[in-house]
Amino acid sequence: MGCCGSSLRAGTHPAKKPPGALPPRRPPATLNHHQATGSSAARAGTAGRQVPPMKEFSLAELRAATGGFAAENIVSESGEKAPNFVYKGRLEASRRAIAVKKFTKVAWPDAKQFAEEAKGAGKLRHCRMANLIGYCCDGDERLLVAEFMPNDTLAKHLFHWENQTIEWAMRLRVAYYIAEALEYCSTEGRPLYHDLNAYRVLFDENGDPRLSCFGLMKNSRDGKSYSTNLAYTPPEYLRNGRVTSESVIYSFGTILLDLLSGKRIPPSRALEMIKGNNIQVLMDSHLEGNYSTEEATTLVDLASQCLQYEPRDRPNTKKLVSVLGPLQIKSEVPSYVMLGIPKHEEEEEPPTPAPQPQHPLSAMGEACSRMDLTAIHQILVNTHYRDDEGTNELSFQEWTQQMRDMLEARKRGDFAFRDKDFKAAIDCYTQFVDVGTMVSPTVYARRSLCHLMCDQPDAALRDAMQAQCVYPDWPTAFYMQAVALSKLNMQSDAVDMLNEASQLEEKRQKNSKP
Repeated sequence: MGCCGSSLRAGTHPAKKPPGALPPRRPPATLNHHQATGSSAARAGTAGRQVPPMKEFSLAELRAATGGFAAENIVSESGEKAPNFVYKGRLEASRRAIAVKKFTKVAWPDAKQFAEEAKGAGKLRHCRMANLIGYCCDGDERLLVAEFMPNDTLAKHLFHWENQTIEWAMRLRVAYYIAEALEYCSTEGRPLYHDLNAYRVLFDENGDPRLSCFGLMKNSRDGKSYSTNLAYTPPEYLRNGRVTSESVIYSFGTILLDLLSGKRIPPSRALEMIKGNNIQVLMDSHLEGNYSTEEATTLVDLASQCLQYEPRDRPNTKKLVSVLGPLQIKSEVPSYVMLGIPKHEEEEEPPTPAPQPQHPLSAMGEACSRMDLTAIHQILVNTHYRDDEGTNELSFQEWTQQMRDMLEARKRGDFAFRDKDFKAAIDCYTQFVDVGTMVSPTVYARRSLCHLMCDQPDAALRDAMQAQCVYPDWPTAFYMQAVALSKLNMQSDAVDMLNEASQLEEKRQKNSKP
């Protein structure tokens, strides 16, 4: 179950396969595109537990989970033209907490259309979202099922908690995480989000902000995409009634205003304050000046760009992420600490025994099985580059100054790797890889371990996959994938990788015997 998720960089030489190479293996069935492409946003996984695949629930299952849709289980209700309710529930079989959105019977008359829309939204899986895990079409009933977020909404924390305010660093984190969620949706072909506001931002059991998946679908097939408060509605929607990706950016700008001011200020009024250089009046007085003026100015400028009247003048989601990323502070402090709330202890699903490897493991295999990164590091240091032989054939003309510089970058990376300066090693190895004249499975394996040491398992998995692309039957590539998959809570796939690696090692040993 190895995987070659992306082709080699343009300009690299084709990898030379060793004798007896097996055909490339298919990627793990549960590996989603965003993990394979390695966005930094995905490195935290999905709140420490794997999100179940999308499924169709029966009405009886959801009725039982919500106590018969009991009034005391309602956690929110909204929409005048197409009212709908969200219930808290718990699935009987897995004990998983869920949020169930129940539409009116006339909201989606076409069951097939509702199911197709739900399945499309359900393909998204990201740690910055409260992911959709199911739907129900039973008679006239239409329901959506999502992960339950136990720590309320951004609106509750900002507007309705009199005795405690959200500190500045946490506000910056909220803006960044939601921008990452919108960027992910955009890259996955779902750029439209309906009625983005502070009620759509939820906090999970760790206090981390998540974007509700419910905004990926309208409240009804023909219903309004925005609430009736016209002061916060994108101007183009008022003109033509259509939602565009630029409309979503406008709504994100209103969330930035909420974070800056701690209250609901109409965008037109906020823009007047900004134009009048009256930023101090805009800022939340509950912060009591405990924020960086430079960071606040950057956030105000970004809000102003998002709220431009002409859609074409607004930034895209990639710009949002690039501006907000460098503003992140206190990254080592958990969100629940900054929110001043206790960590929510969710009732866990019944544990399933971890599958075990079927083949004897080498020292490398044992280290990977134990997730002993220190032992893996020592093995890679001792192995050096002996497994790279035969993966490159360079002409005399390629021994240029650029080539010497590239090898010097690799050498610096090796010194940093040996000395356990893993961030420096990543930078040096990246310089080597980006030149593209020479490919090295060992460099990818070493950088993969560096990413693991820096708590970036998605990037580690990508590098391990690249190592396999260069050298399709290299056991180390599979071992490193196993460790990364385990870190991403994909235990079954991790064991499959360990088994494949041990088989390849066994085959290599047999072939080496005289």
